[in-house]
Amino acid sequence: MNNERARLTALYGGLLVLAGVLLMGLVYVLVSDGLYSSVMTAVAPAVPTYQLNEASAPALPSSDWAQTTVIQPGQYAVARKVSTAAGDAALSRLLTVSGISLAVYSALSVALAWWMAGRVLRPVGVITARARRLSGSNLHERIALQAPPGELKELADTFDGMLDRIEQLVAARQRFAANAAHELRTPLAVQRAAAEIGLADDPPPEKVAWIRDKLIDTADNSEQLIEGLLLLAVSDEGLRRRERVGLDATTATVTEALAAEAQERAVTVDVEARPVSVQGDPVLLDHLVHNLVANALRHNHPGGTVRVRVGPGGLEVANTGPVVDPAAVPLLFEPFRRAQARRHAPGEGAGLGLSIVASVARAHGGDVGATANPGGGLTARVTLPTCA
Repeated sequence: MNNERARLTALYGGLLVLAGVLLMGLVYVLVSDGLYSSVMTAVAPAVPTYQLNEASAPALPSSDWAQTTVIQPGQYAVARKVSTAAGDAALSRLLTVSGISLAVYSALSVALAWWMAGRVLRPVGVITARARRLSGSNLHERIALQAPPGELKELADTFDGMLDRIEQLVAARQRFAANAAHELRTPLAVQRAAAEIGLADDPPPEKVAWIRDKLIDTADNSEQLIEGLLLLAVSDEGLRRRERVGLDATTATVTEALAAEAQERAVTVDVEARPVSVQGDPVLLDHLVHNLVANALRHNHPGGTVRVRVGPGGLEVANTGPVVDPAAVPLLFEPFRRAQARRHAPGEGAGLGLSIVASVARAHGGDVGATANPGGGLTARVTLPTCA
């Protein structure tokens, strides 16, 4: 920061010194312009009159000063010499005093510029020191600059806002890592228990077959979890390709693929799709629609309904089911968040469905939101930029 302070000092000091030089030059010009005539006016009446011949008498000047001042020809030569000497002495004295004053003024200007630069850059030093001290353990600290409104105050407030977002992001990543570790550890514990306890003491073939099915189901759940994590990572990176995708056609394909599961769960699916096209990745959009509809099916009850609507506003999926706390709805779009406690039911998923929906929507420049239905269930809405 010392280099910046030196640059500001040179700039401020140079401007102040330049202003002093210009002021001194202006004073010199104004003083010298009328100095000799003023001295002549003051000196001439005090000069004695001399008798001079008409031929040797100097001609009187024809200026305005000569018209307003009464002077004899004999006085003019003496007054001119005296005024010239006095004017030269006055100008010399003026230059000497001005030079000394300019030197003192320049020194004071540089000192004042150094002090002003220090005050201006002090908030920058505070920001720099705080940024150097920041780490994962003290992200809660803020600059909280106490200063009048201005650019540096705005910079400090912007830095504080950035720290707020970073702290939220780090906290979300820490929760994600902890939840992912927990979700990955659960199937491993199940597999280990099934292998160590179920296969001990030479179990009968029926028990071996049951343990085999249990291990296969657990492996499938682990595979779904890993695929969900990979899909979440891919969507967070953004889109690598874009093409025109019919959202209505994608929704129809997904609902047809989930028809068997809907029939098995005794849930009625009502689809109303108007032609809508978006620019995006067809695979990610397929996962977005699939996760929304599958989530609506799996968090439902026998005899319930799922209503799917596609239009210019985007995609809306509403379902019946258990009552959802409205305060918990925004948290459902975070990874590993569930409206109810995990039941370890087949096809339940790892709690990544809605978080993948939110990530895919953000990657496509859209947004996602949800509201709790009064009678139970959830209504999720995804808005996406549509093609003309």
